[in-house]
Amino acid sequence: MNNTTLVYIIRDDRVLLLCRDRKENDENAGKWIGVGGHFEEGESPEDCMKREMLEETGLKALSWKYRAVVTFVSDRYGTEYMHLFTVSDFEDTRGNKREPDCDEGTLRWVPVEDMLKLPHWPGDELFLKRIFEDNAPFFSLKLTYRGDDLEAFEFDGVREA
Repeated sequence: MNNTTLVYIIRDDRVLLLCRDRKENDENAGKWIGVGGHFEEGESPEDCMKREMLEETGLKALSWKYRAVVTFVSDRYGTEYMHLFTVSDFEDTRGNKREPDCDEGTLRWVPVEDMLKLPHWPGDELFLKRIFEDNAPFFSLKLTYRGDDLEAFEFDGVREA
């Protein structure tokens, strides 16, 4: 079972998205997602989020919102607990005002209203709609996939599909 983080970095009306287009055998190949990755030994969800954000973008999180835990169940990739964050208060440690460079894919600032027009996992729409609401409460979401198809989902333990 894997523990990962995913962070959506927000600046004005844009969100920094990563197109996973540079790694071989990437389960997220061709999809646009936030930045993040796997926990290292001894890390909390916040520690992992801050480290991954800095490593992948050069942006240092100054404050954040811990939005959700998303459980992915997949017949292809195993089970993963993803800790989901948003960050709108950060500093650029590279002094770069454009898209930062990342060895895992292409980073781009995308208008929030356009992010779901880009290729993504079907279940991403369920949590993305919630995390961009200002006062959305913390939630748990379970997504069950067969291959790339979303078979079922549960919000806070209640099955919805």
